[in-house]
Amino acid sequence: MQLKEIQIDGDQARLNFAQQKTKGVEYMPISPQALELCGEPRKPEQLVFEDLPDPSWISNSLKKWVEAAGITQKITFHCFRHTFATLQLSNGTDIYTVSKMLGHTNVKTTQIYAKVVDGKKEKAAHAIKLNINK
Repeated sequence: MQLKEIQIDGDQARLNFAQQKTKGVEYMPISPQALELCGEPRKPEQLVFEDLPDPSWISNSLKKWVEAAGITQKITFHCFRHTFATLQLSNGTDIYTVSKMLGHTNVKTTQIYAKVVDGKKEKAAHAIKLNINK
């Protein structure tokens, strides 16, 4: 991702990109914190993350990040996408929006993540037990 793919309109930053599978041009709003993590503005053609010159390199960096965090479990890029989707749904983002954020062309593809959230809701329903004296 090059810096020129980030646009700022007023208080809102967004990332413009071409979707790999569909080849469609998309945009993703990004938070002020995410924008800050992109670093200081440099030349527009420069990569935001210089150590990730190609999407296939994410696995190399991902392995280092996971190890540095002390995580011994094998984590893949797909795990990050799954966690992102599950957290979004758990925090109230509607499934259609999550589907668009993941680049899914069909919301049915996103429903697998909603099932994880449904399981958490079922567990939560049984989490509180009151001692009621009749």
